[in-house]
Amino acid sequence: MRLRGVKRLDLDQFEAIAPLYVDLEHKSVAIQFTYLQFFSKSGLARYILAIPSETTGRYYVRIGTTSDPYHSAYDAYLDCQQHRAQSVTHFEVPLRRKPSSPISGRDMSDRRLWSAVFLGALDGTVVATLLSPIGSHFNKLNQSSYIGTAYLLSVCCFTPLYGRLSDILGRKGAMLLALTLFGSGTISCALAPTMESLIAARAVAGMGGGGVMTVSSIVVTDLIPLKQRGLYQGMANILFGLGAGIGGPIGGWINDVFGWQAAFLFQAPILLFSFVLVALKVNIQLPSDVQNQSLTDKLRRIDFLGSLTLVGTVGCLLLGFSLKTTEEMAWSHPLIWGLFTSSALCGVLFITVEKFVSPYPVMPLRLITQRTPLAVSMSNLFGSMAAFSTLYNIPLYFTAVRLYTSANSGLHLLPHSVAISSGSVFAGWMMRRTGKLYKLTLCSGLMCILASVSVVFWNENTSPFHLWIDIVPQGFGMASLITTTLIAMIAGVLKEDMAVATGITYLFRTTGQVLGVSISGAIFQAVLLQKLRLRIQGPGSAELIYDIQHSTNIISTLDPLHKVAAIESYGDALQIVFICQAVWNFLAFLWCIPIQENVLP
Repeated sequence: MRLRGVKRLDLDQFEAIAPLYVDLEHKSVAIQFTYLQFFSKSGLARYILAIPSETTGRYYVRIGTTSDPYHSAYDAYLDCQQHRAQSVTHFEVPLRRKPSSPISGRDMSDRRLWSAVFLGALDGTVVATLLSPIGSHFNKLNQSSYIGTAYLLSVCCFTPLYGRLSDILGRKGAMLLALTLFGSGTISCALAPTMESLIAARAVAGMGGGGVMTVSSIVVTDLIPLKQRGLYQGMANILFGLGAGIGGPIGGWINDVFGWQAAFLFQAPILLFSFVLVALKVNIQLPSDVQNQSLTDKLRRIDFLGSLTLVGTVGCLLLGFSLKTTEEMAWSHPLIWGLFTSSALCGVLFITVEKFVSPYPVMPLRLITQRTPLAVSMSNLFGSMAAFSTLYNIPLYFTAVRLYTSANSGLHLLPHSVAISSGSVFAGWMMRRTGKLYKLTLCSGLMCILASVSVVFWNENTSPFHLWIDIVPQGFGMASLITTTLIAMIAGVLKEDMAVATGITYLFRTTGQVLGVSISGAIFQAVLLQKLRLRIQGPGSAELIYDIQHSTNIISTLDPLHKVAAIESYGDALQIVFICQAVWNFLAFLWCIPIQENVLP
């Protein structure tokens, strides 16, 4: 086999034949070595290849794992070149090409992993179209919003746990656990006899839904070099967008033809297909010291107390904001204050447990306090707050202020959706081409600021062109931002922390999504109520204000005076929300500045 002149070698295509230890004596004979570096698809080892020139004709491979960084092998190579080493020990590994397989490992891994992500995106928009039919079926339409809230809260709480679980149970074990919870919760929704049991089933589905995306991302990072990782993430985001895009029409059609229960049941075959593919085809080995542990030892590595306090911290915080928005409770309400106080207490307990108690913390404090992980986490938090606030409030602007139909309002998000998919792919392509991400990250943050500032200045004289185009940089920039920051997070931590770091990134991202919607909703309702009370007074004003506040459909039926008052009140309230979005995007940009540039292999 001729390897001379080879720049990159994929060792997964080869297998070793009877490895032998060989000592090379460097005394009077100068041996020139060629240095090559490449990665196995398994992501578990780095390889240094040293080739003697025209002497023995043998090929020597030095294998450096995470405990033996590649730079030590490189130093040994330099020593050889400068004739300072008297002897160097290598693993002599004669190679032969493995028998060809009809299945491409990398391509098939992507398909079977991201099929579950496609299903998760599909499920989210399917359920969104079923809220009204489900609420009407149980005669509890006022509780239908809790179906989505329960799922999203559960996703936020359990997403960070899968980072550590994937290190303990293995990538396959963690993914199968996520699919099992997601599948059992989804099927239970179809069989739920009451609204309360259906909400509980959606919470169970969320326990798995958070893991599906996290573990998929971790596995792809195992398989794909970081320089190409962003491009794969971009293509996965296209698949995610496809699932989210077709979920609504499919859910509505199934509900009209078969009933809302069938919309949950039709996911069962797809879930089973994903489960079987993962069980049979995904096989990423953990380090031997973890792999050889008994089940009891593996369970001891799970940070149950840290996980419980983390779930309490995030869950109570998000539930407090959600109840404030959906139930329109006052900030001084005992339940709101009780949840926020519980969140603070759980947070103190969580920090104490992670720092002093747990030997294998679910979220190591040494990791989250490092420069790049902290900057990435905070930029994702504020960026997601702005992005999801935009996603929810832009259609409301077109419906309540411009009096467009729901279909027309949703259509204005189409360029934004296209920008999300293209932005992620563009960021991945740029990182693959240049091996750099810092300037790209800053430019992405600036694009988000530009879009949110443009939206702040929308008024009755804004041209249709701006109404269609102004939010496009928000989608493009945010998609690029979350792609580059994820790669920055992974590149900025040690190999053994990669899975946990990925879970932390998704935690801050999903928490930002909930906080963005909840906080912007609370601000919007407070400002809207204040403006309506200023503009609408007199007999019957309280009832009219209540109707305007809770339904945009009534605006077009009002008399001209009250119609103008309602439109202007909605416009003023949304402008305050848009200003908040601009501030959040600016904070996300500021947190991008400390992110460190690392070499992407």
